[in-house]
Amino acid sequence: MQKRVGLIFLVIIPVLAMAQGPPPVGQWREHLPWNNAIAVSVAGNEVFCATPYAAFVYDIDDNSFTRRSKVNGLSDIGVAAMCHDPVSGLAVIAYSNSNVDVWKDDRIVNVPDIRISSTGGDKSIKRVTIRSGIAYLSTGLGIILIDLGKFQVKDTWRIGDGGAEIGVNGVAFTSNTVYAATAEGLKSCSLGLDPADYRNWQKPALPAGRADQVVSSSNRVFVQMSDQVYLSTGTGFNPYYRGSGIRGIDSSGQGLLVSESVSGAGRVLQTDAAGGVTGTFQPAGLSRPEQAVLYGTECWIADRDNGLFRAGASSGERVFPNSPINIATGQMIFVGSTLWAAAGTVSDAWNYTFNPNGVYRFAGQYWDGYNKYVYPKIDSMMDFITVAGQPSTGSVYCGSYGGGLLEIRKDNSLQIYKQNSPLAPATGDPGSYRVSGLAVDNESNLWISNYGAPQNLHVRKADGSWRSFSIPFFHSENAVSAITIDDIGQKWIVSPKENGLFVFNSGSGIDNTGDDQWRYFRQGRGNGNLPSNNVYCTVKDKNGFIWVGTDQGVAVINCIQDAVKSSCEAILPIIQEDNFAGFLFRDEEVLAMAVDGANRKWVGTRNGLWLVAAEGDKIIYRFTRSNSPLLADEINSLTIDPLNGELFIATSSGICSFRSTATEGETGGSNVLVYPNPVPPGYGGTIAVRGLPANSVVKITELDGRLVYQARSLGGQFVWNGRDYKGNKASSGVYLVLVADEQNREKLTTKIFFTR
Repeated sequence: MQKRVGLIFLVIIPVLAMAQGPPPVGQWREHLPWNNAIAVSVAGNEVFCATPYAAFVYDIDDNSFTRRSKVNGLSDIGVAAMCHDPVSGLAVIAYSNSNVDVWKDDRIVNVPDIRISSTGGDKSIKRVTIRSGIAYLSTGLGIILIDLGKFQVKDTWRIGDGGAEIGVNGVAFTSNTVYAATAEGLKSCSLGLDPADYRNWQKPALPAGRADQVVSSSNRVFVQMSDQVYLSTGTGFNPYYRGSGIRGIDSSGQGLLVSESVSGAGRVLQTDAAGGVTGTFQPAGLSRPEQAVLYGTECWIADRDNGLFRAGASSGERVFPNSPINIATGQMIFVGSTLWAAAGTVSDAWNYTFNPNGVYRFAGQYWDGYNKYVYPKIDSMMDFITVAGQPSTGSVYCGSYGGGLLEIRKDNSLQIYKQNSPLAPATGDPGSYRVSGLAVDNESNLWISNYGAPQNLHVRKADGSWRSFSIPFFHSENAVSAITIDDIGQKWIVSPKENGLFVFNSGSGIDNTGDDQWRYFRQGRGNGNLPSNNVYCTVKDKNGFIWVGTDQGVAVINCIQDAVKSSCEAILPIIQEDNFAGFLFRDEEVLAMAVDGANRKWVGTRNGLWLVAAEGDKIIYRFTRSNSPLLADEINSLTIDPLNGELFIATSSGICSFRSTATEGETGGSNVLVYPNPVPPGYGGTIAVRGLPANSVVKITELDGRLVYQARSLGGQFVWNGRDYKGNKASSGVYLVLVADEQNREKLTTKIFFTR
């Protein structure tokens, strides 16, 4: 009688680790999605799991996670395959760009040979097999061998017919033979011959066609060809198991673990030596299992859609570090101390992308979210691209490009606005309520961009009533998106599709339309002097100026009081770099901007991230994927935690963050914090004093008043390297922190303790 080892339809409670806390000043951390898994291996009490972004180790005994990503050790992002060797303890991580890392404990060695090789052809890595200190990489051009002792490529086997390059999907060994699953079918070579010579590879008697995978177990060889698995007999191959929707096979004792997926439902079958099914692992939520491994009576399963599963006879759970469910490509903002991130995006032509991931929330170092999987009420709301908070009520508003407006109330109840509001569908698309921009003004009125509607600007006032406006200038598709509100309440509205930028002054009040004034900013002198009509983003700085990001660099509008007059034109900042001066970010596509507590501008482009001085005349930092832990060079959104200055960066490969040196200034001095304090022996990092009045003068003195160091705070944060003016490290003892605000009122704020 067949034994069922766990047909599980229980509600799965994930085992989640809290996200790591804010990093020290000048350091990074990642916020990658960990709930998509492509490979799994178990060694002792540790489970190794790879995702398309990074990898982690789960300690079964301690219920703890060790995360490895580009931010803390890995050399790249975009994992394609992983193999862990329990004998040596080495894990080989292969990336989609053919880069390779070798990981053991806290040491990670990069092997870039394949990535940087000038060799043409398909170098993509599909699978990794480790045997006797050699990693065998199944690639699009053949089998590439890496010597794990020397961390270098050892050989390449091109085993296609006539010695041609051929796609290899997997490699397996018996005691005397190596097998390769290829696009030309299964091939084998005696280990007594030279596998680098294609003439030594033979084709066993099998049906013609592609071999998808090959594994060995107890000197038995199994080959998968579509939904049929064959088993070696010593003289040939016989049918072993026929399944439905087979995604992969993994060895297990005398048999296999067969991963299948049919109509979005996944399962892993355990088979015996004869091909009979002896157990089924089918935890609720399993969708597209990629790899499976047994550990005692439990099956660990890597699922591409829903992460790492731990399946037993009568229970199941998902096991991965806490994280957002996917990358974020929409707007990010802080509402108080909580980060909100819109997961969705639109295409370059402002069409739907049908992103179902909703909106993420990061509060108390814990990620959760609002999407159709958790809240069926919003199952028709896709492509969330904008978000705004209303402090007076505690509500957060989220704009769906096609699904209308979502209100998440303080009590976690939800309200959807579409037909029950003045929001209108886009002309020619009657079911599409496109909310493309949101902002809340100082009177708690919510302003809404309604892309494609005849009246494409709305306001939901603090009392719940609405008013609607038609922008009085022709602009293709009635295209509107992000809204920025300046210090005098004017609304700056980006118009995509190369339309430019609008500013709206509602005069004496929203309800009195008689004194409304509009202005249209476009490219060229006399038209507003933007560097381009293709505007991506706007931001208000500490001076009240509006910075405009376009596909041809940055413009600054500093005549805010006269913005609706034709005399107000943007200026194009000039930056001195090396011996050349030029317009700021000329020819760069500026996709996102944020202003820190010191009025410096963070600028995100398709080619990396910059920090620009307050006046826009100096580059302070430039981060790229190649010179920093930045996950990708394309920056979609930026926002800054006002409390600690941590910059959150939404890239095309996931969210990461960088703890900058500036914070928002505070009044009263009651929230001053020094970190680290006490300063431990051997510490060589940055010491920060947070919670200061903006632009304070800070003095570090000894107890007798001798000045050790003095500088001005960056916004509300002072940073110090722990050395005096002569470069000497501070000795053990107590140091005073004296602060003078902008009115030159000085007082003792706190103390710093050094231990050497």
